[in-house]
Amino acid sequence: MGAEINTGRVAAGLLALTLATVQPSAQEPKWKRTPPVNDLPGPYRRDAAWARLPNGLKWGAVIGAEPGPDGNIYVVHRCHENSCAGRPEPPVFKFDPGGNVLTSWGVGTFIFPHGRYVDPRERVDHRRTGQGREGPSGLQIRFERQTACMTIGTAGVEGDGADNRLRQPTDVVTAPNGDIFVTEGHTIGGGGHRVSKWNRDGKFVKAWERPARAPANLDVPHTIAIDSRGRLFVGDRNNNRIQIFDQDGRFLDEWTQFGRPSGIAITSDDTIYVADSESWGPDEPGWKKGIRVGSARDGAVSLLHRGSRVHDRRPQRSGRRGRRSRRNVYGAVVRRMMLEKHVLIRK
Repeated sequence: MGAEINTGRVAAGLLALTLATVQPSAQEPKWKRTPPVNDLPGPYRRDAAWARLPNGLKWGAVIGAEPGPDGNIYVVHRCHENSCAGRPEPPVFKFDPGGNVLTSWGVGTFIFPHGRYVDPRERVDHRRTGQGREGPSGLQIRFERQTACMTIGTAGVEGDGADNRLRQPTDVVTAPNGDIFVTEGHTIGGGGHRVSKWNRDGKFVKAWERPARAPANLDVPHTIAIDSRGRLFVGDRNNNRIQIFDQDGRFLDEWTQFGRPSGIAITSDDTIYVADSESWGPDEPGWKKGIRVGSARDGAVSLLHRGSRVHDRRPQRSGRRGRRSRRNVYGAVVRRMMLEKHVLIRK
């Protein structure tokens, strides 16, 4: 990753609540009783005009920004407003570090893209989910040099993995040996919230929803990342926590100090960036939205970058996911349809 910071999943916002309002009952689960972690430095400067789109194009809902190993940035958006159905504009852009478009692709491939991952070979995985826009379906498509080279899932049909089907995939990460891990299940209260494991050839291996010793089932696992030890960090968003597993699905730990995770990025030195885009309602009293930065080794949280303060008090101010790229953080803002660059101004 180099020495820069890019965190492709991010959100900022201010909750008009104080710590004094946090009075959880004894029946509340452990992860909903964690005191908010808000009083942290945020040494970044926001640049909302970094990326220059071709003339005539506007961002739709921007759902992810991911650095490649050469320092270029891959950005995915949902074309017009919040859907690519029938749209002529490309959903995928590749920018150089200066914000200039190098290439774009994906016209006619996606309807409702949801996340992306760029592996060390610059192979790009994208998720495409239903969520009411293309029916109960899910596909993960891998591109290499802008050409689709692998598809997991069946368009228009949900399933449980063994039949090569997915259920609303939300994110993906690839292990060094090529194994692929997909988080599934985006509908709150729906079924099939799990992590599925596939081999390097796209063959189903296994899946888990609640391994032994895990405190509860996954509920909207929205994001996944892998650390230097090979551990899987799953953003269990509707449970306001991160669950940590080994690559066989054994539960290792849960962390609640990073807020309500919409996105997770972990660098080669195990710095972890967690984007909290959804902490604004009664389920997360006192938490402020933003990117919390810390250590994937011990769980310590050191920074909180909250981005623009213009719409801090509005619940709609959300949807940012981020990725680290050297010393910058790139925020994909879903609801406000923006791509933001946040420059580290001091360590």
